[in-house]
Amino acid sequence: MARFATGRPCLDLLATAHPAERLDSVEALRAWITGSGLVPPGTPLDHADTGWLAGFRELRAHTGRLVRDRLSAGTGPPAAAVAGALDRVNDLARDAPPAPRAVVGEEGLLVRELAGPPARSALLGALARDAVELLTDPVARGCLRQCEGDHCTVVYLDTSRGRRRRWCSSEVCGNRERVARHRRRIAAVARA
Repeated sequence: MARFATGRPCLDLLATAHPAERLDSVEALRAWITGSGLVPPGTPLDHADTGWLAGFRELRAHTGRLVRDRLSAGTGPPAAAVAGALDRVNDLARDAPPAPRAVVGEEGLLVRELAGPPARSALLGALARDAVELLTDPVARGCLRQCEGDHCTVVYLDTSRGRRRRWCSSEVCGNRERVARHRRRIAAVARA
């Protein structure tokens, strides 16, 4: 099941590789695209195929290299592997995101829909642009954090008050840490 708790769509894409591959089928990708907010609910994605999976996984790998480089205090010019990832993300960011339009919904309110079925390149362009914006904004880049949960590789944007967020999800990794801490206390008491 996909979670969208990182604060940015490009980071949510990175989280699809943890703890195991979550984009393991075209159906899972379609659900992720809608759940991430890249397209409005109900947008037809029947034209998505296995080529889409490859494209999203490729963007995820390149974005991951760039984000992890910045997390490891990369302040100088990127290494060759990171430079290649940067070139590819920049190439993908050139494509315009899907064009939204406002239409009158069932209750007479305006709702968002797309002007037509989104192209893979348009969706990848939207995610790549999000990555470019994140990595070039010093404030946002300074809020990047690696989850402190055991064996968790999720990167998130810490926008909490005081910038003290420790986990990608308080309900998942935070709860695991609290349970582990409780078990350690119980074990210490039992040994005493």
